[in-house]
Amino acid sequence: MARRKYVVGNWKMNGLSASIADARAIFAGVAGHPAVDVALCPPFTLLGAMAAVPGAVVGGQDCHRAALGAFTGSIAAPMLADAGASLVIVGHSERREGFGESDGDVRAKAEAGLTAGLSVILCVGEPRDVRESGSAIDYVLAQIAGSVPDNFDPQRLAIAYEPIWAIGTGLVPTVDDVAAMHGAIRGALAGRFGAAADAMRILYGGSVNGDNAAELLGAADVDGALVGGASLTSAKFLPIVEAAAVLG
Repeated sequence: MARRKYVVGNWKMNGLSASIADARAIFAGVAGHPAVDVALCPPFTLLGAMAAVPGAVVGGQDCHRAALGAFTGSIAAPMLADAGASLVIVGHSERREGFGESDGDVRAKAEAGLTAGLSVILCVGEPRDVRESGSAIDYVLAQIAGSVPDNFDPQRLAIAYEPIWAIGTGLVPTVDDVAAMHGAIRGALAGRFGAAADAMRILYGGSVNGDNAAELLGAADVDGALVGGASLTSAKFLPIVEAAAVLG
């Protein structure tokens, strides 16, 4: 099954109101590549303003498992949708590692996002010691088993494989390693969901940039990229989108 390439920028805790100019430049450039799905996930404070940018597709970087309630400082999935978001990232390693989120927590957040009508990007990935021990695939497939909900529209949930040791470090696994992991993820999804898994996109994330995007995006079962620091400006982000467009 042919799957459209999907390139998503995660701005993390970066961006003030002046950064909307960068978003305008990015989405203006993206307009020239209609065959690629592109989105930006800014801080919550910029969601509304960025959603108003012509051609923008925006998402949240996290959401609470509950739709409302006494959870000071948290953001519910319906709030994201109300602010103009069409997707949400859940289970990023910075949430799993820094905030102690379990597979069960990530699953509940994914279900909350889907229930609110959002698409979901669900992140998985291994730390360096697990990679070096040779058990990276088993580790990631256990995250898949524990984090991915049972009932959902497969076109509304994407998996993002981000080896923790490659995020923001400049280190990148070999293309063969990326292809092997994505193939294992695809196989696990197919084993669980059957033919419906063909519609699910699997993104790669971890020090993706304009120089390595074509090689990484050309690997088997790599349907796009989840991009961190390189998504903050059009000069760095658009070459990744262009590489995706060439690959179709």
